[in-house]
Amino acid sequence: MSSEPVDAESKVSGNQANIPARIRRELGIDDGDQLRWHLEEDGSIRVQVVQQRSGTFADFDGYDGEEETDATTDHDAWGVETE
Repeated sequence: MSSEPVDAESKVSGNQANIPARIRRELGIDDGDQLRWHLEEDGSIRVQVVQQRSGTFADFDGYDGEEETDATTDHDAWGVETE
C-alpha cells in the first residue's frame, strides 16, 4: 500500500465510479465534461478533464475564406447576391 496521502475515495458500481464532490469542485468538472484516462507504465492512472464547449457558437471556428469581410457593412448582405 502506498504511503501517499489520499485526496478522496469512491467506490465502483456497475463499471461506474463517482467523482468525489471536492475533486469535482476543485477541477471545475461539470455535467457533459469528458474525462480522458491515461494508464501510465508504472500502473498509475492520469485523468485529463476536457471541459464541454457549449452555446450557439461552440463548434464555430470562424470564417476561413479568402475574401476579406467587414462585419459592419456586410452583416445583412452575407450570402445575398446583388445585381
